[in-house]
Amino acid sequence: MTTFQILEQFCEIVQGGRHKLSGNDFVKSGYPAYGAGGMNGYLATFEFDESAVILSSIGARCGKCFYVEGRWSSLANTQVIFPDKNECDAKFLWYQLNDEKRWPRAGTGQPFIKPSDVKRHKVFLPPIEEQRRIAAILDQAETLRTQRRTALALLDSLTQSLFLDMFGDPVANPKGWQRLPLSALVEKIDSGWSPVCLDRRAEEGEWAVLKLGAITSCEFKPQENKALPPDIAPVESIEVKPGDLLFSRKNTYELVAACALVNQTPARLMMSDLIFRFRLNASSAVIPQYLHRLLTYATKRQEVQKLAGGSAGSMPNISKAKLLDFLIEVPPLPLQKTFATRIASIEALKTTHRHALAALDALFASLQQRAFTGAL
Repeated sequence: MTTFQILEQFCEIVQGGRHKLSGNDFVKSGYPAYGAGGMNGYLATFEFDESAVILSSIGARCGKCFYVEGRWSSLANTQVIFPDKNECDAKFLWYQLNDEKRWPRAGTGQPFIKPSDVKRHKVFLPPIEEQRRIAAILDQAETLRTQRRTALALLDSLTQSLFLDMFGDPVANPKGWQRLPLSALVEKIDSGWSPVCLDRRAEEGEWAVLKLGAITSCEFKPQENKALPPDIAPVESIEVKPGDLLFSRKNTYELVAACALVNQTPARLMMSDLIFRFRLNASSAVIPQYLHRLLTYATKRQEVQKLAGGSAGSMPNISKAKLLDFLIEVPPLPLQKTFATRIASIEALKTTHRHALAALDALFASLQQRAFTGAL
């Protein structure tokens, strides 16, 4: 056996989604059905009863792979790769193929991967026992990464639970907090700026403009930026500073009204024109830590999203006028400050877990690189 082989030499590759389904075909529990985005739901019957790799072959997730085992079905926009059990371990193959950058794309509009390109795709294929050893090592590393992600998710849930316990659901307002328009709490809502930027992230010392991705998750991600060309002068008044509360005024209906609090940030990052900054009054009845969690609380954010308007086919936009009229629940300041202190403790734990996860991600990438070049 050669060290490298093309998939069609040891795999059966079939087109997924041979059965046309509607939403009514899914059941509450049963056999998992996998589409281009992963598991879509459950079906009462199953199509396959063996391990395989599902490749998302069309659309935004093009090149993403999923490992499946047991009884399951495949849905549209996928190609299903069944390795010969005597030659290839399906888990090992999944770890090797699950890299969106390695797959060639076709199409000028929606990207897709040709079946012929999948069949001719070359992979590293050591002896089966070596494959299983490598898969077991990667499994251990992935388990550690999953544990960190789970811890972060639990801390997020704790934040939501803490808010609910201290303030109640803001829309229902069971504690009867006074409601004030945002205009009574902010001195100004700043707008950003969107010059034509370079198609890369800023390097140290360069000015940059934040992308929407910097706040879409409702947590500030300064690395989501584009470098400002050196011949364009920056607007220093819209540079992001620690303590800023940023708000996405325009996005899809699902993502508009994201809100992120800036705790730390590199210098020389500016807001784009799709982002607002709330500047609270010096004597405001709310503090940024509370307002951030209020506006990102699920039921409250849904109310904010209802302010968005726009023509058909365009991304909805929330105007400053509508935001300034929007009612904000205002608990006593001492209670808000107690909440902020507790949130700070949770955020410190999250920072520890994020750093550990970043280290594990780097380790995992190194293991993969070594594993699939025969150096592990």
